[in-house]
Amino acid sequence: MKLNTNVRNVAIILLIAAAIFALPGGGSASSFIVRAISLAFLASIAWVASRLYREHRTSLYSLGDRKRFILYAAVGVATLTFTASARLFSTGIGSVAWVLLLAGCIWAVFWVFRSSRGY
Repeated sequence: MKLNTNVRNVAIILLIAAAIFALPGGGSASSFIVRAISLAFLASIAWVASRLYREHRTSLYSLGDRKRFILYAAVGVATLTFTASARLFSTGIGSVAWVLLLAGCIWAVFWVFRSSRGY
C-alpha cells in the first residue's frame, strides 16, 4: 500500500510536533532549531547581497558619491528598521515611524535607480 506523499509529510510534521510537546526540554530544543534556521536564512541573504555587490560593483561606482551614499544609507536605515520592528510595533507612533522609515527608504532607492537611468 503506497501512502500519498502529502499525507506522509503531514504525518511526519505531526509526529515531530508531538515529540516536541511530550518530551522534556522540547520547547528549548524547538527554540534552538528556529534560531538556527533564522541564522541560516540571514546568512543566505548576506551571501546573495555580497554576490549582487560583486556582480554590480561597476554600476554602483558609476553612480557617483552622492547617489551611492543615499543608496547605502537607505539600505542601512531599512536594515535597522527591520531589526527594530518588534520595538516599533509596540506603540502606535512606532508603527507610523516604521511605515514612514520604510517608505523613505523605498523612495530613496527608487530615486537613485530612476536618476541612474536618466540622461
